[in-house]
Amino acid sequence: MAQLASGDRVLVLGGSGFIGGHLLAELARRGVEVTSLDVFDPPRPLPAGVRHVRGDVRDLEALDRAADGVTAIINLAAAHHDFGIPTEVFESVNVEGPRNVCRVAEQRGITELCFYSSVAVYGGAPGVPDEDTVPQPENDYGRTKLAGEQVYREWRDAAEGRRLLVVRPAVVFGEHNFANVFRLMSQIDRRRFLPVGPGTNRKSMCAVTNLVAATIALWTAPPARADEVYNYVDKPDLTSREVVETIYAALGRRTPSLRVPEGLAVALAKPFDLLARGLGRDLPITSARIRKLSSAETMFAADRVRATGFEPGIELRQALAQMVDWYRAEGREATPVVHIPPRWEAT
Repeated sequence: MAQLASGDRVLVLGGSGFIGGHLLAELARRGVEVTSLDVFDPPRPLPAGVRHVRGDVRDLEALDRAADGVTAIINLAAAHHDFGIPTEVFESVNVEGPRNVCRVAEQRGITELCFYSSVAVYGGAPGVPDEDTVPQPENDYGRTKLAGEQVYREWRDAAEGRRLLVVRPAVVFGEHNFANVFRLMSQIDRRRFLPVGPGTNRKSMCAVTNLVAATIALWTAPPARADEVYNYVDKPDLTSREVVETIYAALGRRTPSLRVPEGLAVALAKPFDLLARGLGRDLPITSARIRKLSSAETMFAADRVRATGFEPGIELRQALAQMVDWYRAEGREATPVVHIPPRWEAT
């Protein structure tokens, strides 16, 4: 099993991203010697002892150089945005990238790999998917993440003594995240938000600090099962109404009593749908976003990770409130960081 302690040398792929930044900080705190490989430069100063290498997971030679002497590899490098990424980039980053990682692990004799996948692999699967649910991915992201998992399984099964940890997180939020939860906070803060519908739909989410802690707990313990695939969700799930009320309270504001009917809100958002398609941009207001927040239920099981004995360090409402604290101190004036991998042309 991976020790992830002083003396270990770990290569983190995608360390300049949101989750990667939190993971680098925790590994450095534990005394691990960390190399971060990313096609983007870090958005903030790196923790002491962390080395950044500018490189691409699709560049086999750069990946091999970065892996010199490491004892384990953690792959967070991914193409994952809804807008602005062609299918070929999803394929090259999320499938060919893992193939390169496996080639390097084979050449270097590295036997410990961790892959961050996603609950997006379940796609249209009915009910509350758990790790035994047959995936039904509905988009390029989910499809290529599932294909990446298969690449790693083939590596694991090709020789004795290899270990693969696959983590499938739900929506991840926390400090320095500029995705959907940040957009919701910003809209509420700037008084550009009105609650839509009853808000009784539940949303699976996880705090980034809990996700990182769970990853390290799983990887530093003996394998609890042969196929180490784990959903990660902080339970219990909150309703969209509870999420909104928590953010309002943390901002020191009262939640509006008026709730706009969903049908009306969706109709009013139609011009933004046309604009988003025309510009090819992910706008903060679209009918899909409104439905996703106001009525769509996206829940995933997390019993398997709890069965290992892991307990999250922070409850969801408290984690949301902490993110609001960061938003008020730094995030409100920050320039959102969006990492979209470029097209890849092998040289």
